[in-house]
Amino acid sequence: MGKLVEVSDAGHVRTIRLNRPEKKNALSQALAWGVVEAVDAAARDDNVWVVALTGSGDAFCAGLDLSGSEPYHPGTPMTAQLDDIGWVGNFVLALRKRCDKPVIGGINGVAVGAGLGLAMATDVRLIAHSARLMAGYTRIGGSPDAGLTITLPQAMGYERAMRFMMENRTLTGQEAVEWGMAGEAVADADFEAPSTPSSSAPGRRSPCACSSAASSSPTSRPTWSSSSATRSPTSCAPSAARTARRPAAPSSKSGRRRSRADNRSCE
Repeated sequence: MGKLVEVSDAGHVRTIRLNRPEKKNALSQALAWGVVEAVDAAARDDNVWVVALTGSGDAFCAGLDLSGSEPYHPGTPMTAQLDDIGWVGNFVLALRKRCDKPVIGGINGVAVGAGLGLAMATDVRLIAHSARLMAGYTRIGGSPDAGLTITLPQAMGYERAMRFMMENRTLTGQEAVEWGMAGEAVADADFEAPSTPSSSAPGRRSPCACSSAASSSPTSRPTWSSSSATRSPTSCAPSAARTARRPAAPSSKSGRRRSRADNRSCE
């Protein structure tokens, strides 16, 4: 079996390709972390001005691989135990926070669930006419992950994002453009992410200009702190402001009882 993530360069464009076509590029932990590590490497390479992200075969990414793929985590065993599927949240951090270069998504086929989250974490999206986009969470009673609660409303507006998720809609490539999820729909025969005119053009521009365009727009790139975005679930106790707004506990003869929240602290 070949590499799970294929990396190639054409001029100043770095193409990162998910390579599990037999699984529709479904995300095992090894594949997900491989994508994150490839994006981080591209961000550190001064010869890379633009990053293109796409999939092998007829799918972009079919979401999480739920077939019981091998455990893999580059962090500590405790981190892996506390955050066994939260690693998909690293897509937004890697593509929008740590990478200061434009990331172009080449959505060559189906993108579902966390795969859709990966696609929407890119800055600019080209989509094949035959591609299909679906969130899929309401069908299984799940909660959107991989940054979709941020990236979908940014791309299409709050109401459309709510309808798209709650109604479990499936959009074609052209419909994705009409809904604001992609900027351009490309005929399948002409689709090859790094070589289309729209994706190769930034690679001919100044790297400083490309970096500035990617990192300076507050609407396209969230301005959160990476420390708060990667905080473990055990450290998310109520803030002092939230605790202060809660009604006081009933008083007793020994004075006001301390609520459990009074004894919590948040680092």
